[in-house]
This record gives sequence, C-alpha cells and structure tokens, in this order.
Amino acid sequence: MRSRLADVVAGVRWYLREIGGTARWDAYLEHCREHGHTPVSRRQFERERTDAKAASPGARCC
Repeated sequence: MRSRLADVVAGVRWYLREIGGTARWDAYLEHCREHGHTPVSRRQFERERTDAKAASPGARCC
C-alpha cells in the first residue's frame, strides 16, 4: 500500500504538471504520435496556446 507521503507527492506532482502546462504538452505529443504528425516546438506550442486564449477570453472581464 502506498504511504501517505507518496500520495501527497503524487498529488503535488500532478498539480504542478497541470498548472505548468506539461500535461497538455505531453497530450499534444501523444496526439502527434497517434496521428503521424510532426509536432511543433514547445515554444511554438505555448505561443499558439496563449494566442488561442487571448482570442477567446471566455468569462474574463478584461
């Protein structure tokens, strides 16, 4: 059985990957592998993601 500390570490790791964008990058790379696409650089990926957020802000007030 996993210890409580291991559960906490796993939770913190998950949280940091989610807020840092690493989880989305990994999902993008997996998608490219599955469909035979050549992935763009991490920098380009983040730029496109930021531009998409700015283009459709959703419920933001400004």
